[in-house]
Amino acid sequence: MNAIITAGGIPQPGDKLYAYSNGDSKALIDVAGKPMVQWILDALGEAKKVDQIIVIGLSPKSGLTCKKPLHYVSNHGRMLANITAGVSKSLELNPGGEYVLIVSSDIPALKGDMVDWLVKTCMQTKDDLYYGVCPREVMEARYPHSNRTFTKLKDMEVCGSDINVTHVRMVTEHLDTWEQLIGNRKSPLRQAAVIGVDTFFQLATGQFTLQGLVERASQRIGIKGRAIVWDKAEPCMDVDKPHQLELMREDLARQVKSAVKTSPKPEAPAPKPVKKTAQKVGSKKTPLKPKAKRK
Repeated sequence: MNAIITAGGIPQPGDKLYAYSNGDSKALIDVAGKPMVQWILDALGEAKKVDQIIVIGLSPKSGLTCKKPLHYVSNHGRMLANITAGVSKSLELNPGGEYVLIVSSDIPALKGDMVDWLVKTCMQTKDDLYYGVCPREVMEARYPHSNRTFTKLKDMEVCGSDINVTHVRMVTEHLDTWEQLIGNRKSPLRQAAVIGVDTFFQLATGQFTLQGLVERASQRIGIKGRAIVWDKAEPCMDVDKPHQLELMREDLARQVKSAVKTSPKPEAPAPKPVKKTAQKVGSKKTPLKPKAKRK
């Protein structure tokens, strides 16, 4: 399937990452020697389940590279408008495509095999929306100082993933609800309030299991949804705050350094054999002078 990267966010004065972006896109903030979004492009480029890639909010002048065909769509302002524009571009490229990957530009630890696992897992069923979550113990085992926000459910505590799969028709249905849900994506309780006051109360008091919450949301919105529980923290480790940026910089710098150390060194060329000069038959050797005898 095609992948859509949302990269239109530009930190404004007063935003926590403004000092790092210098007025440019958040996606272009340097992380371990390259723009943050380049790490996502590298992961999608390595993924076998990804066809073409659409970047929302940047242009070819960004200097980004990818192993897969890369397309750019201008920033349409709001998140939902950007996703809608990305899906339209995807359908232009592949009219028969039913599903797309929606990927945030601020999860630089993402790897290609994780993307393939997600697509393969989602396509075991035919639902409308697949939303990933990461259990607290998984996140804190990998990134103990991430300070992610977790939602407490009856059976687990989770945080949201920043790479998900959706059917293309989702951008043309229930637009008002999606606008509110996306606008409150950093607050699970506010999202629950959009679905209903009773949902808000039950979530706030920890009465929902994960499956119960999925069923309630799907019923109220009118879709078939499915939760994808990650056993990897990287797809859910986004960069929203300076300490998270520094955490990712250190972590990925270590990975780069480790990869350089373990990469095989080029073999030294074999020494050329020394040719022995054959002595001609009958040739005379220069006689050695006898050493003088000591008196």
